Amino acid sequence: MNGFNGKMLFVDLTNGTTQVETFDEKFAQTYVGGYGFGARILLERMPAGADPLGPDSMLGFVTGPTNATGPLFGGRYTVVHKSPVTGGWNDANSGGFFGPELKRAGFDAIFFTGISEKPVYLWIKDGEVELRDASHLWGQDCKEVWETLKQELDPRVRVATIGSAGENLLLSSNIINDGHRAAGRGGCGAVMGSKKLKAIAVRGTGAIEVADKDTILSVNQVISSTLADPPAPLAGYLNGNKKWGTTSLTYNSALSGDSPVKNWGGSGIVDFGEQRAAIFKPEVGDQYLTSHYGCAQCPMRCGAEYRVDTGKWPLGDTERPEYETAAAYGCNCLNDDFEAVMKCNEICNRAGIDTITGGSIVAWVMECYDNGVLTKEELDGIEANWGNAEAIVALTEKIAAAEGCGKIIGNGQLWAANYYGKGHEYLTTASGIELGMHDPRMPGVDGYIRPFQYDPTPGRHVKGGDNRTPLSDPNRGNADVAKTAGTEILNTSGMCLLGGAALPPNATNNFVGAVLGFDFTPELSLTTGRRIWMLRHAFNLREGITRDKMDIAPRIAGNPPIATGPNAGIVREPEKAGDLFFEAMGCDLKTGMPKREVLEQLGGLEIAIEQLGL
Repeated sequence: MNGFNGKMLFVDLTNGTTQVETFDEKFAQTYVGGYGFGARILLERMPAGADPLGPDSMLGFVTGPTNATGPLFGGRYTVVHKSPVTGGWNDANSGGFFGPELKRAGFDAIFFTGISEKPVYLWIKDGEVELRDASHLWGQDCKEVWETLKQELDPRVRVATIGSAGENLLLSSNIINDGHRAAGRGGCGAVMGSKKLKAIAVRGTGAIEVADKDTILSVNQVISSTLADPPAPLAGYLNGNKKWGTTSLTYNSALSGDSPVKNWGGSGIVDFGEQRAAIFKPEVGDQYLTSHYGCAQCPMRCGAEYRVDTGKWPLGDTERPEYETAAAYGCNCLNDDFEAVMKCNEICNRAGIDTITGGSIVAWVMECYDNGVLTKEELDGIEANWGNAEAIVALTEKIAAAEGCGKIIGNGQLWAANYYGKGHEYLTTASGIELGMHDPRMPGVDGYIRPFQYDPTPGRHVKGGDNRTPLSDPNRGNADVAKTAGTEILNTSGMCLLGGAALPPNATNNFVGAVLGFDFTPELSLTTGRRIWMLRHAFNLREGITRDKMDIAPRIAGNPPIATGPNAGIVREPEKAGDLFFEAMGCDLKTGMPKREVLEQLGGLEIAIEQLGL
């Protein structure tokens, strides 16, 4: 079939068995790939109420149609599971080379159930599958695992693995592939660790057929031309990304009100200050640069390899911290020590810790410490003053080792606040998960507040949402739905969000249609994007997560308003934004329950109708 192998691998770790199942073109066109496939499978096959860390829990690694098929920026895959953080649906997206390699190795998705008696890893090479003993890998960090398996299996092997955080089932843990690319949010590393699954190693040389190579080449040419000579409105953004990646945004974002400051309690230049922010000017990192890198099928090559041989934390070869990491461990902690940010980035990459969660935990600890809520003794002697670089590194090392206070705070802000029985007033979470590093109180941009609170995968900055249309505009709800549906297609197809500015109009739809072999019109794309969103939403509703149970920390919406800085006095209205969105999506405003006729009109949602009893 076009665009996929048409094969999914199901692995029962309790019994040590594997089974291959096939799917057809209709399935691919209906659910696209990525978490479209994942939500369809988990909603049908994972029992309602299953413990996220128990044997009935499912963990999926799913590719998209643009993986290994030629479209530029088509290198991303998705991890899907029930989150031990939120208790609901979770998808975590990652770049690098693992996704396309998995598809070339013969499988479009892998789903794990059960729990192994001992540590194991899965080895896939050109369609051959084997579960192997991973006892010698257990305890190794994520980079060590990759190097070990290169030596044991194949120098070109691609590996997705957990580190110490996942082994210790910390809810801040993630899954790392290619040594530093992260499926980062929602505790996926803990789910993998609970199954005693240390790693997945893949090597593939197969080719994937596409329906229309000419269209793919034509769209690629436009993208290449745009990157080579960006038009004036995009030149700064695209050239900055090519040279410095997302760190090209950090300095300005820290001052403008976009980046959260002081655990979301401050605002921009007033509370962080231009002098502090100067350390995050993109050119500061040039002194460490050794080379640039790009993910599979990436013409931008926005990543960078660093070498740090001097200073407080000589790391040797490492990777550049990108925007989310720099903001979380930088301005959100009032930290202006770039070396500390690089050190924390390296700790997290090796231990398998989500840097958004890690930096947000440290910021919460610092605010609690500053207000006398947490003591030095409770923090193992660490003086967690605002901006204390040594304390920031020490707390991150505690989390990585699951040692002392790290065993507590490593499970996230809400878990730690519940454990200590205090500090709830300083939480910056949505449904229990820490938020992406973009402040919805920024002037003129309120769109993050709705997906932060009400997306089926809450707390994310990569789930669409209309940022510009005012709530007073009668078209706001429809505009929000349209942008959300478009982002669903971008994510599930395997495309990279950062490449969006270089894409010509309708590029992702054209890629999907050209790969799979059907006319993927804008109208059909909107319907399909809504269908995929409904699958994720239905999973949550089945787990008892109705709209009225999806919360967000009051300060994120400006309650109370910040007194100074660029975001001063700004109050957002997540409830109103949610009303407009759910109404346009065709859901009950109180519970979020979709109307049966809406699901029937969207098609492909029979499983949701059945599971929700509609």
